[in-house]
Amino acid sequence: MESTLLSISNGLITSAFFILLVALVPLSLSIRNEKKKFENTAIIMTVIAFVMQLGYFILRWIATGHAPVSNMYEFIATFSIMIILGYLITYHYYKTKVLGLFAIPVSLLLIAYGSLFSTDVNPLIPSLQSNWLAIHVITVSISYGILSMSAVAGLIYLLKAIPQNEKSWRARLLEMIMAGLVIVLVYIGTTLVMKGAVGYSDEFMYTDQRGETMVADYHLPSLVNYNDAIPVEHVGDNQYEQVEHFHSGIYLPPVINSQSLNTVLWSIILGLIVYGILRLILRKRLVALVKPLANKADLNLMDEIGYRSVIIGFPLFALGGIFFAAIWAQIAWSRFWGWDPKETWAFITFMFYTIFLHLRLNRGYEGEKSAWLAVIGFILILFNLIAINLIVAGLHSYA
Repeated sequence: MESTLLSISNGLITSAFFILLVALVPLSLSIRNEKKKFENTAIIMTVIAFVMQLGYFILRWIATGHAPVSNMYEFIATFSIMIILGYLITYHYYKTKVLGLFAIPVSLLLIAYGSLFSTDVNPLIPSLQSNWLAIHVITVSISYGILSMSAVAGLIYLLKAIPQNEKSWRARLLEMIMAGLVIVLVYIGTTLVMKGAVGYSDEFMYTDQRGETMVADYHLPSLVNYNDAIPVEHVGDNQYEQVEHFHSGIYLPPVINSQSLNTVLWSIILGLIVYGILRLILRKRLVALVKPLANKADLNLMDEIGYRSVIIGFPLFALGGIFFAAIWAQIAWSRFWGWDPKETWAFITFMFYTIFLHLRLNRGYEGEKSAWLAVIGFILILFNLIAINLIVAGLHSYA
């Protein structure tokens, strides 16, 4: 019964992915065509995909017996679902279709990124066996989804407001965001190809920060590795023998997840190469490719959506990411706060949005300034999701 429900839930979220991908076609056509049929078709498809995503969430919850937010795959899937929810709510109030052309691809990228992690269901470790798992993580996921709408609206504002050929710091920063998107795409593609299609695998035995012997499986050649890591090969029955694997000779302490950092470094290198090739082929900035999608956007409306999204999302993040998290930490680890890497970054994110609202309300940071802050806020969220979760070891490393 459990395996059947899991199979159905996985099928639902996969189907929702392709429906959202196809929905981008009528949504794009609706930008140039004033007829409502394309817009209505896209919204109906998005609603159907969202219902299927909810079906995935509910069925996986029933199958596992706990909220499906206990590992990276489940959290990222939930985050992507909340972005679609945030878009549908925003569309309901503002009827702005252009937001979907940017929000839906972000959700699709997150689903693709989540597919890099194992979808297997494992027993919860003791610290996760609590009702606070659902309360804390789901609240944070909802806040992320709403705050993402602020960043999407901010990006659209910047794309329309900043001339594509302008030689200024703001134009260069906007192009850097495009380069970052290329790196993310290369990261996902490289990992899928090397791990799945090519099947590249180099194993290294090392001692983690708890003094336990572990084996790291590298799916890309080792640019960085753990201190005193030994290249090995699995010979069966949990036995390994020493062999020769490529490694650069750069070693890091086990507090850093060198395996994940290695993948990130390769993605940055390859991503910049791909970005450079695209620039040579196109002979113009990548911003020029997406700018036409934002040309019909209402700047005042984008500014309002960005601000209102923070007004709603920030209190939810403070509630789930700080207050509920502190309660759960007291129950699980007998202290409300311990400056764990994840806790520290949650505090940094909380303070950033506090400053955001202060500048907006008391210093007149509206329009372009507010848009930049919204985009930076989303970058902080992604940094927490990728770098803090995967690269820096801490009490939250299981998530």
